[in-house]
Amino acid sequence: MKSAYDDLRDVVELPREVRRVVSIVPSLTESIAATHPALIVGATDWCTHPADLDVARVRGTKNPDLDRILELAPDVVVANAEENRADDLDALRAAGIAVWVTAPTTVPAALDSLGRMLSAIIGGEPPWLDEARAVWSAPYDGIRRRAVIPIWRRPWMALGRDTFAGDLLARIGVDNVLREWAERYPRIDPDALPEYDVVVLPDEPYAFSPDDGPEAFDRPARCVSGRHLTWYGPSLVEARAVLTGQLA
Repeated sequence: MKSAYDDLRDVVELPREVRRVVSIVPSLTESIAATHPALIVGATDWCTHPADLDVARVRGTKNPDLDRILELAPDVVVANAEENRADDLDALRAAGIAVWVTAPTTVPAALDSLGRMLSAIIGGEPPWLDEARAVWSAPYDGIRRRAVIPIWRRPWMALGRDTFAGDLLARIGVDNVLREWAERYPRIDPDALPEYDVVVLPDEPYAFSPDDGPEAFDRPARCVSGRHLTWYGPSLVEARAVLTGQLA
């Protein structure tokens, strides 16, 4: 066995060679499958990348099928402190399953988190991670804009403080006007917001589109890829260029 620390600084005991991984976070599924696809034996229904992923499905991030996960006998389950429920992760641990939890709130933290996780599970860092580091090492020196970034409607909710997506946008010149709010995902009233320049509407978790979302605001709106905005993994290699283009 070998020991390593996850993002919560919990010690995770892993076999010397990890052979079976269940991922209950879409971005982590993509990260491992893009690096060592044979390791993934189970993933959520929402794990859509890579497109040819053919593994057992274990329902969603908030309601994973714990019995099915146990049947798959993974060496480790990879999870996220925000996307997955602590009770589910505790139940897996109580059943003797190793659980690796990520919790990044910035782009650099996400890149470091991925490096630690992949090194512990696979034994090294993949080339795409070096590419992502290079992409995001360049500073932004253009015009800055103030934005509201809704993530849900009915009720309306948006990005608040200390979020990975908010940090990512700031690194391409788009500053979240709610970044000082007390909540990470506050409810909002579209008619009572601080002054802003643009609305950023990702297509997940709520599927905002040109016909569903922009009409609620009196500022220009840009629909963007939720995967490139909120996932941390191989998508980070192209996220800067994709989002910069979509926000132009």
